Amino acid sequence: MMVNLHLREAIISHLSWASLFLGFHTLGLYVHNDVMLAFGPEKQILIEPIFSQWIQFAHGKTSYGFDVLLSSTSGPTFNAGRSIWLPGWLNAVNENSNSLFLTIGPGDFLVHHAIALGLHTTTLILVKGALDARGSKLMPDKKDFGYSFPCDGQG
Repeated sequence: MMVNLHLREAIISHLSWASLFLGFHTLGLYVHNDVMLAFGPEKQILIEPIFSQWIQFAHGKTSYGFDVLLSSTSGPTFNAGRSIWLPGWLNAVNENSNSLFLTIGPGDFLVHHAIALGLHTTTLILVKGALDARGSKLMPDKKDFGYSFPCDGQG
């Protein structure tokens, strides 16, 4: 008895397109930056990871210039954060002597895209393998499918 999943093709198709897009996108950025650095003037594509910086800033990192949540010195979150939870958090986040929140730059942006490509490709392979299987044939389910090994004995 095979589980019939109506959206199987759509799920696999979307994961395939996401993996292809991330792959070509990341490869294009890396190739462009390497070619420009090797053969021409230094005109790399330096894209600042604004969203990642905003997330760090919302958690108290003050070096990016946003004014939101824990970084806003006039907000109620900042005042409550100093006394209620994690005393010393803002000092720890903004000190350069530790690696709690390192400053994120364009190199991190490229690396995060490469990691996203790897994760999406891995997910695609695992989901495709799980959804395209002709029945599980896993050890707990083999009796339901009439499937057994010779070493299982009679019945």
